[in-house]
Amino acid sequence: METVLGVLTWGAVLGCGLMAGVFFAFSTFVMSGLTKLPAARGIAAMQAINVSAVSGLFIAAFIGTALACAGLVVLSVGTWREPVSFARVLGGAAFLLGGFAVTAAFNVPRNDALATLNPDSADAAVAWARYASGWTAWNHVRTVACLAATVLLTRALR
Repeated sequence: METVLGVLTWGAVLGCGLMAGVFFAFSTFVMSGLTKLPAARGIAAMQAINVSAVSGLFIAAFIGTALACAGLVVLSVGTWREPVSFARVLGGAAFLLGGFAVTAAFNVPRNDALATLNPDSADAAVAWARYASGWTAWNHVRTVACLAATVLLTRALR
């Protein structure tokens, strides 16, 4: 069982760190760059990014990290009073709630709405500003949650 927990923990640490980096990049310069473009170009670029995100390696890493974290929580919750198990449970929960659930509840619905927006419509600029602001705020939450998960799960490797 220790080998399984070790492998899952290493996988989760790597996945959470990778996701933290992706989300950090979007929070610190990608969205800022996109919002500096004319609205129609920013919308079209983000629509293309969103299509690529769900059909490539990103989604595999994102889902794989969620599965590793879920496995850690399930396998460690029975011994959560032990410091290593406690770190695994907290780290896994941080990713599952702050990374995965926030994505599903807040970022994906915004992406779905943006997908239906005509970049050249009269109300596109207002919709884009509202999208970028809300999406980025929730992306900050994902970034912090993934960083916290990485730290907690790294502690569990001791």
